[in-house]
Amino acid sequence: MTTTVEHHSPRAFVDPYAVDTPEVVWPVPAGSHPDTDFLLPPPRPADRLHYTLHPSDQRRLDLHAALTAAGIPPHPEDQEAIDQLSTLSESINAALHRWLHHSA
Repeated sequence: MTTTVEHHSPRAFVDPYAVDTPEVVWPVPAGSHPDTDFLLPPPRPADRLHYTLHPSDQRRLDLHAALTAAGIPPHPEDQEAIDQLSTLSESINAALHRWLHHSA
């Protein structure tokens, strides 16, 4: 049994690699637009905010980072547990970080 497929329009079959224009479009060289890409200036310590975090807030942020780095991103419902853990002493938080570091 032979099956024939008839295309009534030249655009009936869409080739994702077909190009409508015959010319090849090359990307723009990196140095041609100097005003669109530039290096940021170095940071100025005088412009920094003079704000220190409370130790429990610092431990909370560190715990979030350690969990994420270990492949266990915290969910919103984990916030209460993270808040409770971050209020514990520095030695307990150091043990948590060590356990997370060795589990990854």
